[in-house]
Amino acid sequence: MSNIQWKKLLSGTDVRGTAIDAEGKKANLTEEVAAGIGFIFVNWLAANLDRENEEIEVAVGHDSRLSADRLKKALAQGIKLAGAEVYSAGLASTPAMFMSTILEEHQYDGAIMITASHLPFDKNGFKFFTRQGGLEKENVIDILNLAAEREEEFLDQIDLDSAEIKEIDLISDYAEHIKKVIRKNLSPKVDQNKPLADFKIIVDAGNGSGGFFAEKILRSLGADTEGSQFLEPDGNFPNHAPNPEDKEAMHSIQQAVLVNKADLGIIFDTDVDRAAVVDSSGQEINRNKLIALAAAIVLENEPGATIVTDSVTSVGLKDFIEDKLGGVHHRFKRGYKNVINEAKRLESEGQSAPLAIETSGHAAFKENYFLDDGAYLVAKVLIKMANLNAEENSKIGDLIADLAEAEIKEEYRMTIQLDDFKDYGQQILENLKEFVANVDGWEIAPKNYQGVRVNCGANDWFLLRMSLHDPVLVLNVECDQEESLSQILNKLKGFLSNYDKVEVNYEV
Repeated sequence: MSNIQWKKLLSGTDVRGTAIDAEGKKANLTEEVAAGIGFIFVNWLAANLDRENEEIEVAVGHDSRLSADRLKKALAQGIKLAGAEVYSAGLASTPAMFMSTILEEHQYDGAIMITASHLPFDKNGFKFFTRQGGLEKENVIDILNLAAEREEEFLDQIDLDSAEIKEIDLISDYAEHIKKVIRKNLSPKVDQNKPLADFKIIVDAGNGSGGFFAEKILRSLGADTEGSQFLEPDGNFPNHAPNPEDKEAMHSIQQAVLVNKADLGIIFDTDVDRAAVVDSSGQEINRNKLIALAAAIVLENEPGATIVTDSVTSVGLKDFIEDKLGGVHHRFKRGYKNVINEAKRLESEGQSAPLAIETSGHAAFKENYFLDDGAYLVAKVLIKMANLNAEENSKIGDLIADLAEAEIKEEYRMTIQLDDFKDYGQQILENLKEFVANVDGWEIAPKNYQGVRVNCGANDWFLLRMSLHDPVLVLNVECDQEESLSQILNKLKGFLSNYDKVEVNYEV
């Protein structure tokens, strides 16, 4: 038996690990692991589709990470060892890999995207897709358990030098699909051939795999993309973190918009399943503003529908969706998969929930297979921008002008210094409910699905929750005045002082 610790590679619905030896830490996402995953994925697909291994076709793609090519070759080896056919999409986006199971030119039985999103350069991972969507956590657990059980079937037979993979140009076909979506939804007043000819639109791909959007979509539709930046894939990520939530990254695209006098700026994460935008004034439209914009676009055609979000959205956003747009705001748990699955559940019960969106920028539309796709989200924004320009001569930022935002938004992460941290953390949350009941002006928010969310008057609120994966208590606070922030933090610090295993790391 090998020393591979398969179960430790699980990260939510993905496989993730260290793929490059760095800072004295040995890689655990090795070529042997990748080959084993490829081998088992084919067997898992065949069993679930009731097909022979030899009938299975799998596409493999990757983002710009330094370890991508060798992991791709190893995956391919495992896939071929299992008897299936494998196709290399090369540099691709995560949503494009799902679409490789759907698009008419491809329609593979399964797909694997090699990515670790915005994590550091030495990390990597795998996301898995079938025509039904991304695999659930229990599916990935099954794959890892099977890999551990069946190691002897593949480890001794892997020949990492003999990988031969058929190449496909998936990203061009995917780009054509996005362009069709845009053209299909344009106002008759808009030039159908070059609908973006009136606009200067710049892209920041963060040296990930989103550079295709500038050339294959925007320029093709007539946009001026001069001033776009960091389009070249580079797994060292030399310019800024490939993450729309990163302050430095967002500042970079804001400055680029202002310097280039652009009408819109677009920023993607490494594998393009997340995005944010910047309007012509330099206003960043991400987090609550991005949700508000997407909700405004969706609810125009589906009045009264439910918008499902994660748990850290603001009071102002709820008011905007319900009072200004006439929709329903359903605030659920953190984790894009949780948000998506909740929207699917509501739909299955007859409640219209056309958009599932997390503050991190994961946005999934029912009309697009509930796939969290940054490029599709941006396509929806571009459609609305072109239509507004033709019909009303107004701008995209005007749609969210009535959104009230708190002046102060803070997040604190406090470590629980215990190996068995879950019960300890849960007890803290239960005791917090009792504590809140005795604080004047505080009340636990209704319909709360994660942690303890407390309204502290007007727009002030906080949420204390357990991290999805780590021994960490996460505290999110929004309020309008520094005095309010100090009061909330002081009271919580007093409460948390009763728990000596919690490292309170904020100063008041």
